[in-house]
Parts: sequence; C-alpha cells; structure tokens
Amino acid sequence: MPRIALYPGSFDPVTDGHLDMVRQAVGLCDRLVVAIGVHSSKKPMFSTDERLEMVEEVFAPIAAAAGCAFDCTTYDNLTVTAAQTHGATIMIRGLRDGTDLDFEMQIAGMNETMAPDVHTVFVPASAAVRPITATLVRQIATMGGDVSAFVPPSVAARLKAKFKG
Repeated sequence: MPRIALYPGSFDPVTDGHLDMVRQAVGLCDRLVVAIGVHSSKKPMFSTDERLEMVEEVFAPIAAAAGCAFDCTTYDNLTVTAAQTHGATIMIRGLRDGTDLDFEMQIAGMNETMAPDVHTVFVPASAAVRPITATLVRQIATMGGDVSAFVPPSVAARLKAKFKG
C-alpha cells in the first residue's frame, strides 16, 4: 500500500521554508499531496489559481527528482477531512521553534481524535529557513523590500510583478 502524505498550508506565497518541508517530505512518502486551504474569512495576496500554479511549479520537480508522485489541490473543510479524501495516512507539519510545537501538538491531538488513521509527522525546519514566514515575506514585499533570500526565484518574480510601481 502506498504511503500518501498531505502537506497542508495557505502557501501565500510559497517560501523557502515550504520548499524545505517538501524536500524532506518526499523522502517520507510515495505520494505527496500539497493541499492549499481556502477559507472565505481569509483574504490572500495571491488567488487560489496563482497559489496552485506556484505550488506545482516549485514542488513538482522536487517530487519527481525524488521518485515521489505529486498532486496539489485545494480544500475548504477540515484538514483531516482533506487528508482522508486523498487517502493520506500521514500529515506533514513543519516546526520552526517551540511555539510551533506547542500549537501543532494541540492540533495533532484534536486531529488524532477525529481521524485516528491520519498520523501527524512533525518535520523540523532546516536552520537556514527557520525565521521565514509567509506573513513576513508578504510584509517585506508589500513595502518594496527584496524577498529573494526567502522565496524561490519564480515566486520572487511574481511578488515583484505584483508590487511593481
């Protein structure tokens, strides 16, 4: 039976931290599903279609190079429900620091109660990407700063185009 993992997030935008998680995740599963949460209460910088394009463009080559099947999708329900819908028994969650661990442990406990067949796997962020958050990247880009040290080149180009002028 193939090991299917779901890596959920908003990916608004895709960052080098997300890239680090995918590089690690493809070694843990046979198929990786990157799931973009779409919630009506949130106002993302990039549209759902733009985020799907970024995810496919940046992550698919990494999965292919690792021999891992890859899909990207969206969901607007519970993350564990999205995992079950895609046949995932592994949920990938990145940890940057102890604050992330405290928060993610609570979510993992709740998810385990709702879906005991879906196991949360915590992946520690590599040292170089620990300070990166999509929120900070958006703030820097909005204020005209250079985000190229924090995002893949194609994402930096998209951000530059979005805030041109």
